[in-house]
Amino acid sequence: MRKRWGSMLLGLLIAGAAITSVRAEETPLPSIVILLADDLGYGDLGCFGHPTIRTPHLDRMAAEGVKFTQYYAWCYCTPSRAALLLGRLPVRSGLNRVLGARSTGGIPDGETTLAEALKARGYATMCIGKWHLGHHPRFLPTRHGFDHYLGIPYSNDMDRADQGEPPIPLMRDETVIEQPAVQDTLTRRYTEEALKFIRDHAALARQGQPFFLYLPYTFPHVPLHASPAFRGKSPRGLYGDVVEELDASVGQVLQVLRQEQLAGSTLVVFTSDNGPWLSQKLDAGSAGLLREGKITTWEGGVRVPCLAWWPGTIAPGRVVQDLASELDLFATCIELAGGRLPADRPYDSHSLAPLFRGTGSGSRNEVFYYFDDQVTAVRQGPWKLHQKTIESASGQTKSQIQSPPLLFNLATDPSERFNVALEHPDVVERLTKVIEAHRASVSPGSPQH
Repeated sequence: MRKRWGSMLLGLLIAGAAITSVRAEETPLPSIVILLADDLGYGDLGCFGHPTIRTPHLDRMAAEGVKFTQYYAWCYCTPSRAALLLGRLPVRSGLNRVLGARSTGGIPDGETTLAEALKARGYATMCIGKWHLGHHPRFLPTRHGFDHYLGIPYSNDMDRADQGEPPIPLMRDETVIEQPAVQDTLTRRYTEEALKFIRDHAALARQGQPFFLYLPYTFPHVPLHASPAFRGKSPRGLYGDVVEELDASVGQVLQVLRQEQLAGSTLVVFTSDNGPWLSQKLDAGSAGLLREGKITTWEGGVRVPCLAWWPGTIAPGRVVQDLASELDLFATCIELAGGRLPADRPYDSHSLAPLFRGTGSGSRNEVFYYFDDQVTAVRQGPWKLHQKTIESASGQTKSQIQSPPLLFNLATDPSERFNVALEHPDVVERLTKVIEAHRASVSPGSPQH
């Protein structure tokens, strides 16, 4: 109850002060849908170059909207979700490690989630899918701005009985409704719930009362599961089956928005929480031409596909090469909802609204790469400096301090094959100072493990 009353009070404060109106109230606010895949690689979609996984609906989404080619998440689950929903470096809230079935922490009470911020602007809110920001009652979506929730509280492989982990629960709001969750049916049930939510709120949305739907899919995280309608259908095997079912789900979401005459008033974003888990071999995806995958801060671990669709606002067929981050969805959605970022704490989020509208360039100049609470690398312009590297494709996570640092030009060498530090000592010196200044400016929050 404390968090519920706290959220209500926070909502009033945000509505009245922290998130203040910056547009005329008569201007309709867009509904917002964020679709987040789990462990989907940069090279796993047809529109990003995969030769055998068929993703016609996501390909159409790209053709009708905008494709980001330099969009960054975190290198594993929990921090990426914290970045998206809080707009702050995960280390600031202590959410820089992966939470599990035996974890005791989660989103701190004092943080403002995107759902809470949008709810204060009049949005109906729902979370469907994998939460992974704390599974105890005080940390669940319904305690952090979501009106309703359907999904699993953490990753679908966190059910190891030999480590004291219970079977994966499926929850509705704060009640377990199925345990173990029948994973073959999860994507289908998530999709059905999402379509119902949109239809239930369509009339109100057409009248100017928008909604926020956050759908973090369980897959293609291992263990892989596909419904009978998709199993055994993809040339890419089970992994392809799973991705093709996600593609069909996205297609259904976009289609219901068209049917309900909401396409022109709804922003839809599709992305991934991190790169492919390469140690899972054929059960893992592909980072395309990028190096390494999940758990590393090489490009394949953190650069992920991102598409945005908003007919009438986002011009079709655009490709954006500006730097963008999972952090940036927070400021973007706040701006589109007619608000401002709260001024009571530091935020690391930059609005992508000018890039969506085609009215300006992105304002993000740098990307900092984190592994746990450590800054391992920085990107500024085409240059990326590694002070520490992590390898994980073999299944054994190995870290190595790089002294001297490694320097890559990602414009000419996106695969990070050619270290050019010796040729550009001035760039190495400048980016080293950028990392040092960044470290000095960030105060870590209490660890949530």
